[in-house]
Amino acid sequence: MTTPERNILSRMILAAAVATALAACSSAVTRESSPVSTPKYGATRVVQRGDTLYRIATENGIAMRDLAAWNGLGAPYTIYPGQQLVLYPKSGGAVASRPPAPASGGTRAPTASAPVASAPSAAPLASGIAWRWPVDGALLSRFVAGEPTKQGIDIAGTAGAPVKAAGDGTVVYSGSGLVGYGELVIIKHNEQWLSAYGHNKSRLVEEGARVKAGQQIAELGRTGASRDMLHFEVRYNGKPVDPLLYLPKK
Repeated sequence: MTTPERNILSRMILAAAVATALAACSSAVTRESSPVSTPKYGATRVVQRGDTLYRIATENGIAMRDLAAWNGLGAPYTIYPGQQLVLYPKSGGAVASRPPAPASGGTRAPTASAPVASAPSAAPLASGIAWRWPVDGALLSRFVAGEPTKQGIDIAGTAGAPVKAAGDGTVVYSGSGLVGYGELVIIKHNEQWLSAYGHNKSRLVEEGARVKAGQQIAELGRTGASRDMLHFEVRYNGKPVDPLLYLPKK
């Protein structure tokens, strides 16, 4: 065989190998990108420290966008320790993430994005909690339903000012591991209700501590923020609600 013939044959073998590898990769990507959820009807999962929505979904054979939709969670899919997630569609409806049928020409039809959490009702839900303001200060920013950066309210204050528990409960998180919240404390008031206190200068309570309404839990600061303030959230079954619907009128 001449040198030109050997070069042509080598190129043909290389092209065939590349084509085979690309086909295998394409098949793998298709399988990875189109998971089919297996709902666990009646089952729930309590979020633990270090959990992410993706990790919980993967461990339970559920697509993350399905798990988010079933729990009314929108981007950036923030979950908290102590939060309870359902592992099935509450309505009993169809699973959203079944692989779509290929469109004409061999291309795949676009998939629907996960729905953004719907706006809460204007009427507050009965919580059974005697809510208190966590700090004294001017309101800087209000809650906006469906807006990831405004899932609570921001309250102005002076660095070092006491941050107090808005209600009786148990500290389920005390740390700085959630991006954007700085030094954060989360209190679980009962099975449905949580409150979160972010951007603190320092935290004064540990996880597992029982606290009373009005008890100091932190010092106001600006960790993860551009100014001294408290970021305060109230969540019902993991979904943010407007804290101003529950706090006493000023």
